[in-house]
Amino acid sequence: MSVRLVLKKISTNTSTGARCYSKIGFVGLGNMGGYMAQNLLKKGYELIVYDVNKLAVTSLVEAGASCASSAAEMSKEAEVIISMLPSNEHVLDVYTGKNGVLSAAKKNALLIDSSTVDPSVSQLVASQARERNLRFIDSPVSGGVNAAKDGTLTFMVGGSEINFNDAKSILEALGSRIVHCGDIGMGQAAKLCNNMLLAISMIGTAEAFNLGQKLGLDPKVLADIVNSSSGRCWSSDVYNPVPGILPNVPSSKNYEGGFGTTLMAKDLGLAQSAATRMQAPIPLGSLAHQIYRAVIAQGFSNKDFSVIYQFLKGTN
Repeated sequence: MSVRLVLKKISTNTSTGARCYSKIGFVGLGNMGGYMAQNLLKKGYELIVYDVNKLAVTSLVEAGASCASSAAEMSKEAEVIISMLPSNEHVLDVYTGKNGVLSAAKKNALLIDSSTVDPSVSQLVASQARERNLRFIDSPVSGGVNAAKDGTLTFMVGGSEINFNDAKSILEALGSRIVHCGDIGMGQAAKLCNNMLLAISMIGTAEAFNLGQKLGLDPKVLADIVNSSSGRCWSSDVYNPVPGILPNVPSSKNYEGGFGTTLMAKDLGLAQSAATRMQAPIPLGSLAHQIYRAVIAQGFSNKDFSVIYQFLKGTN
């Protein structure tokens, strides 16, 4: 589960005509949400937080936030609520549960869920929110822990144009790119498609560099060739899975930090479920899901998803 924040904005954005809010709540102070909350404090917001992880709450309180005893208590005062939660079940519980956000939120409150979940979950929560005269948007993020820390996340937003515009100034305190993807659930759709492609490209990059190494090719030479040729991709150029090619990526730090294999497997599972529901063939996406489940089974669950390179080396 997660933590909640309530925020008070000091400055006002009048250039877009968007509403400005005096209080904001945030639920979910994990690896991503904790940094997001800190950035909100740095940008002049007053926060109230809630989470089952008391250490995470204490850390934010020490940084200047206040806390609430439940999501419902937070929602009674907040005009905006932001959530960053691990799974479908957590989102449903925090929003629709007995002491959830929807049970106590103020009329016309803006609810922003930055979790990565099935688009159908976002659509369900949005439907129940409308029944209570509440507004909901999905806004999953890309960029990982480092971008959350630096405030350079990309937000993929699903919801009405009005709600997007109202949320944009708040999200700009947390990210460098805020993209309106369409109606409710389309932010989640964009996130799942992107991460499925990322997993596939990372596996392909790891395979190519492992083969090159087996053939006796210096991986740095291969990286130079690939990244100036048609094989270039984000996984080869910015986030190379081979240790020592790039200095500040997880592969050069024993695959610590970054985006975990369990999270990648979770997102691939969500993509698989959505594809099954939509009857959309994703043969490579399905295979990538099975490969990352195998990576986890081999003991790499706490490593960055680029550890697929080491997994392939071990199977040769």
